[in-house]
This record gives sequence, C-alpha cells and structure tokens, in this order.
Amino acid sequence: MRVLIVGGTGFIGPYVAKELCEGGHDVTVFHRGQHESGLLPDVRHFRSEQAAMPIVAFPPELLRDPFEIVIHMIPMGEDDARAVVRAFEGRAGRLVALSSGDVYRAYGRFTGLEPGPVEEGLLHEDSPLRETLYPYRARAKSPTDLNYSYEKILVEREVLGQPELPGTVLRLPKVYGPGGNADLATVYAYRDRPHWIWTHGYVENVAAAIVLAALHPAGANRVYNVGEAYTPTIGERLKTLPSSALPLKETGGYNFHQNIAYDTTRIREELGYTEPVTYEDGLDRTLRSAFTH
Repeated sequence: MRVLIVGGTGFIGPYVAKELCEGGHDVTVFHRGQHESGLLPDVRHFRSEQAAMPIVAFPPELLRDPFEIVIHMIPMGEDDARAVVRAFEGRAGRLVALSSGDVYRAYGRFTGLEPGPVEEGLLHEDSPLRETLYPYRARAKSPTDLNYSYEKILVEREVLGQPELPGTVLRLPKVYGPGGNADLATVYAYRDRPHWIWTHGYVENVAAAIVLAALHPAGANRVYNVGEAYTPTIGERLKTLPSSALPLKETGGYNFHQNIAYDTTRIREELGYTEPVTYEDGLDRTLRSAFTH
C-alpha cells in the first residue's frame, strides 16, 4: 500500500515508517526537514515549511499522489484535523489520527480541570470524555501557542464519521523508549506516589499498534486505546528498575487517587494486537539508550 505519514520524523514516527517499509509498503513522510532519522532510509521524503505544527494546508504537489492510507502523527486540534480531512477525503482510503488519554473525563478529574468524584476502574474507549475543552490553554503564552488550541477531543470529532474518508483514532499512553522519555522520568518523578497507576507503552509496541490499526480493514471508524495489557503501579514498576536521582515532580493540584489506566482489550480482540517487544526488553532497550547518550 501507499502510505503517507504526516510528521513522521519525531519520536514514534520513524518506528512506524520502519515497520511499514519492512512490510513492503511504499511510504512517504511529510515533514519540515528539520529532523532526519536513521530509521528512515527507505522512505520518500516530502519536505515543506507547511509541515510545521499545526498543519493547516498541504502542498498541491503532495495531494497529486494517490495514498491509500494517511497516518497523522501530530494532529493538535480542530483546525488541523479539519484540514487533513478536507485535503484527503476522496483521495485516500483511510485516515489514522493519534490521540491521547487526556480526552477522558478521568484525566480532567486527575488534573483538577473537571469537578467530580474519582472514576474507578480501567478506562475503555466508551468511557466518558472531558466536558471542559482545551486542557492546556492556561499554559499558553499567547493564542498562537500550541497549548492554546490543543484539543484531541476535537481532533477525534473531525476524523471520525467522515463518509468520504474512514477514520481510525488511537489513544496513546505515555510512550517511552530510545529517543523519548528514555530516562523514564514519567516513572521516577512519581516515586513518592507508589500506588498510582498510569498506562505506558514502549515505542516499538506503540508503533506496531499504529501500523496494525492502519492496515487492518476492521480498524475503519474505530477508536482504540493503546498501551500495556496490564498497567503496573508506580511502585511495581520501580521494583524492576535501577535507582534514579531524577527529581520528584511538583504535583500540586493533582488528584493521585485518580488513576489513568487503559483497558486495551478492544485492539487486542478486534485486531489481534500483541506486543512485539516484552515489557522487560523494552525497559532494557530504553535504559541502555539513556546510559549511552
């Protein structure tokens, strides 16, 4: 298949491109050209200043190429999600968009953005979403700051339900691996919260889920949580990790009675997803990369 990856030179994208290429697919990566990855020797590159986030326009030369699948790695909000839908509806067979667990109401309860009691249990794809939009707008320095318009809920609304462009949404966990979160700060920084649960995912496993959902016919017009089959507590994770001097995170205002733990049954049962890299091997590869840089 001919696949376009939008913004595929960062942390996760090169692993997605590598797996697609190894599967015999024709891959084009649309990006600014500011980051080049050694994982991408076999892809075509389409470099353009229009690939800066948020991507609200696509060069006509790119749109002349027929792509069967478009994977948007970096949709930020309503405007850029609408732009990619309009650009490729009628031109592509599937649009895959990466979302986040911050869409869930439980995340709003965790951060204090939304009032209400703690939501118990795992978050599945039909769990309630936040009612308060723009979770990071208070951090924005100006209306042009990406935090001002960031909202994955609006991305999902634009991508799903388009008759001319079937969509797939993947709600990603906190990702770690060589090239990103390699120091496992999202574990070590919460070591004073040993009972808290936050779903993570090793980068190659997350990339495998993205590729599977993009290629599988059953993935059209579906939402999938991506992450571990079992989410350990912070304390359980630390038992298998070396000690670290990373500072604790300032956590004022966060409610650590609220877990952010995914139920990933749907992608496993519907698409047959399994992790290609074990939890132990993923940690080992991650820590080795952190110690060698």
